[in-house]
Amino acid sequence: MEKSIESYHDLVAVLHSCERDFDMDMIERAYKLAKKAHGDQKRLSGEPYIVHPLNVAAILAELGMDSESIAAGLLHDVVEDTQVDLQQITKQFSAEIANLIDGVTKLGRIPYSSREEQQAENIRKMLIAMSEDIRVIIIKLADRLHNMRTSMFWGPQKQRDKALENMEVYAPIAHRLGIRAVKEELEDLSLRYLDPVAYEEIESALKMRSRDRAAFIENTKKKIHDRIAPMIPNVYLEGRVKSINGIYRKVFVQGKNIDEIYDIYAVRVIVDTVNDCYNVLGIVHDMFRPLPNRFKDYISTPKPNMYQSLHTTVLSSEGIPFEVQIRTWEMHHTAEYGIAAHWKYKLGLTKGDKLEDRLVWIRQMLENQKDNEDATDIVRTIKSDLAPEEVFVFTPKGEVISLPYGSTVIDFAYAIHSAVGNRMIGAKVDKRIVPIDYKVKTGEIVEILTTKEQGHGPSRDWLKIVKTSEARNKIRQWFKKERREENIIEGKAELEREFKRNGILLTEPELKEILENIGKKQNCATPDDVYSAIGYGGIQLWKLIPRIKEEYIKRRPHLAQAQEKKPTPLTTNTSKHGSAGGVLIEGMDNCLIKFSRCCNPLPGDDIIGFITRGFGVSIHKRSCSNVPKNIAESPEPERWVKAHWEGGGKKEDFKSTLEIVAEDRAGLLADVTQQLFNMHICIHSLNSRETKDGNAVISATITVNGLEHLSSVISRLSNIEGTISVRRS
Repeated sequence: MEKSIESYHDLVAVLHSCERDFDMDMIERAYKLAKKAHGDQKRLSGEPYIVHPLNVAAILAELGMDSESIAAGLLHDVVEDTQVDLQQITKQFSAEIANLIDGVTKLGRIPYSSREEQQAENIRKMLIAMSEDIRVIIIKLADRLHNMRTSMFWGPQKQRDKALENMEVYAPIAHRLGIRAVKEELEDLSLRYLDPVAYEEIESALKMRSRDRAAFIENTKKKIHDRIAPMIPNVYLEGRVKSINGIYRKVFVQGKNIDEIYDIYAVRVIVDTVNDCYNVLGIVHDMFRPLPNRFKDYISTPKPNMYQSLHTTVLSSEGIPFEVQIRTWEMHHTAEYGIAAHWKYKLGLTKGDKLEDRLVWIRQMLENQKDNEDATDIVRTIKSDLAPEEVFVFTPKGEVISLPYGSTVIDFAYAIHSAVGNRMIGAKVDKRIVPIDYKVKTGEIVEILTTKEQGHGPSRDWLKIVKTSEARNKIRQWFKKERREENIIEGKAELEREFKRNGILLTEPELKEILENIGKKQNCATPDDVYSAIGYGGIQLWKLIPRIKEEYIKRRPHLAQAQEKKPTPLTTNTSKHGSAGGVLIEGMDNCLIKFSRCCNPLPGDDIIGFITRGFGVSIHKRSCSNVPKNIAESPEPERWVKAHWEGGGKKEDFKSTLEIVAEDRAGLLADVTQQLFNMHICIHSLNSRETKDGNAVISATITVNGLEHLSSVISRLSNIEGTISVRRS
């Protein structure tokens, strides 16, 4: 799927290689219209723009999509980037193709208060279009994949933004749709920008072993084939190596050594029938020693994306662990192409079309978001609910419930039914009482204990415990419906606390007018509706306060005049649990500020401010890579403002991350922990990894009260035996 398409002739060759009938007349007309519409437009690489839609169409063809999808792929950018409109598409082609293009087109002409809100609304629009025609998202995935293949021509910030969006939105959707090849390539291309050092380290490790790896896989395939072929007909074997992002998640997220990952190598055995699958499993376990607790039967219990296979990890005669995946051809097509296999192989048509059942999750996600006033929650929903890691838990009656990794017994209760969650008073796991925040694991039998007592409902604290958006939204809906008066009181109290913290004093008429204006945008008819939404969590205060603050300053001209006269201290809000730090911004007063995470400035650092859209002033170190060396020549120099620490920087708490490079040895991590403990340092996170040169890198996020304190910590850590360097990251 990675060969670049340079011309329409190349696309035709791809279509012919797919060995299926396409409407070539329609596809050619779509190409000619796209080429004419894009005209002399160029991509950042300098190549003609038409090369992009040609490659999108080729990816769609290789995924097995139909003629209408390929035509829409060729035309997917004409409405957004040229003078061609949807009416013209409908007239020249069909309403079907116009709807596909409309579903992929961003909501570029609608003003939004923030980039996050615009992203969320674009995704919501795409999900609605997906629920009506799933081909919309497959076209979007093909579009995003080719853009990432040519992302080397983007600026660094755009590379990181798009990579993060892929990881949070598009890769999880590709995973849920079962399109493995697109998911893995998107993740690997994105990881290159999000953690380039780790990416190169893993890639280097894999390259170093490439010859040995290829020989090992081929030798193992031959052994298994020679044993199985005489007993089972039409057996086919292939080898695969785990994706770089898959290895990254286990090495850097789960803290494993690369040698502890048992499924880097895998052999797939593809056979004709389900019976053959289980027969092959018996033969493989007879040939190699299976590792305990490493067998998974996804045939009897398919994943939510309909993936089916038998997985077992065994030990080779050389002592190398490897995974064996056993499946039928139909399962293989679903595993590789997911929902796209519906068009490529017409799967399910002979046994009743299963396509509708496989798309229920989209409608469920939209349903959960229906009453949510905060549009950006849809991104968090995708991140939490479509996570690649899943757990499979059983009800006492043997029904399997699939949940994202990290889900609690509360999530399990709401996954069964909202009434079960609302009446829940406790839970048993494998017949033992567990705490309400217990995280369920695969294979456990969970029983929810409920009460029939009238008026009983969930606790507000559950909103901080649950993992899935489904549970969170059902809890919010209960409070919205059953506890309106309580919500209004809670909402008023929360708003008053924020006003006090931010120094906002509004008269009753002013407050009423502002809340009514906010209510119009949040589907709230009255100020009480706004209070209620704040109380049950439908409106996020941290997003609301900057808008109220802006309106507050507009209504008080004397505050604006004071800003012009002298710099004054600002109230700094780093997070809900953050501490205030004294910072002076020249020409501004009473403005929300935050410390940027890219460089984590500390009191004593040379700093500068950047005026963000809707989120106050972001404080950076002058040496930060995101701060232009020459402000005057930057794209928006007027948004960079002078900033200073008040009184040179107060002794207050700030988070800072240190990177300690040392000779790898037993007890190193314990020595670092002990040294930090001796200095009474609060440790927020601590993890280590081995480098290819035999050293260890320890990353520690700690609390310090300024540069002087940090320097003292670095000095003490540098004295630990075998330490090579300690630096602030």
